[in-house]
Amino acid sequence: MQYRLLGNTGLYVSELCLGTMTFGAKGFWEVMGGLQQTEADLLVRESFDQGINFFDTANVYSLGESEKLLGQAIKNTGLARDEIVVATKSTGIMNESPNGRGQSRFHIYNEVDASLKRLQLDHIDLYQLHGFDPLTPFEESLSALNDLVNSGKIRYFGLCNMAAWQIMKAIGISRQNNWNKFVSVQAYYSIAGRDLEREIFPLVDDQKLGLMIWSPLAGGFLSGKYKRDQAPPSGSRRTTFDFPPLNKDQAFNCLDAMEPIAKGHGVSVAQVALAWILSKRQVSSIIIGARRMEQLKDNLATTKLALTEAELKALDEASALQQEYPAWMIAFQGQYRAKPPVKE
Repeated sequence: MQYRLLGNTGLYVSELCLGTMTFGAKGFWEVMGGLQQTEADLLVRESFDQGINFFDTANVYSLGESEKLLGQAIKNTGLARDEIVVATKSTGIMNESPNGRGQSRFHIYNEVDASLKRLQLDHIDLYQLHGFDPLTPFEESLSALNDLVNSGKIRYFGLCNMAAWQIMKAIGISRQNNWNKFVSVQAYYSIAGRDLEREIFPLVDDQKLGLMIWSPLAGGFLSGKYKRDQAPPSGSRRTTFDFPPLNKDQAFNCLDAMEPIAKGHGVSVAQVALAWILSKRQVSSIIIGARRMEQLKDNLATTKLALTEAELKALDEASALQQEYPAWMIAFQGQYRAKPPVKE
């Protein structure tokens, strides 16, 4: 297991992070896994023993049950608090009251306290806005997060699933007010869904943000169990929740490119998909989730897989994005500055 700095902080996080969306079985979230305490304890312990020091959850996962199970698993397995990094989030619907969602100071403060209680912790290492709230001004949310850092209840804060302009606007507001600012971005990225490279990758580079990847296997589609022109396997998650959206023809082209590479290394297709992401210098950590121990162990084995330059090039070509405007115009017009001038 390798450790990478989370953006421009001094905090090292494991290149793989255990995501706990599979913990709990309340309502809609049951389809994600439905794991209970015994299974949670085993997955948390195995992850830590294999070098993972980073655990990600959210208040909305099974309406708080995921946080409870993770917190109890940390306690049950005896993990040292100063050896682990715990991340959670808020924004989603926690109850049907008028203020039971969003990014108001009211809601953020309530949810931080509720998450601390469920996790059985005295602070949260990374607290993330779980999306964009179109009603709450950034000034309100960011000042609340800044105050929570200063109070010691959270150590850092980040965001999930925002557009590049929204992220940059928020950073500008924080900088203008001399507040603590976002240190990380959590976003969807996979070899079959490379949209993040258009705007977020350049922003992450420019602002030195940490990048956490969710659904690196595209909702299980890149696990290797889906075949072109065949019905999805029974019981697979995508048969009940076909998410994230995917160009399946392009995804099958990626699988066609990955399968011989996986066979050559004697590993699973899933490991090739994860190793390809780990080759991207912008990535701080990949969030992996598992329903079963064998899934977790297979994902953990990715850290031992080194793809060659030729293999990475083949995968890049099979999954390449179609260049969009203004990217192609920026590249075209930037050619005249690409090399230093030379006087003959």
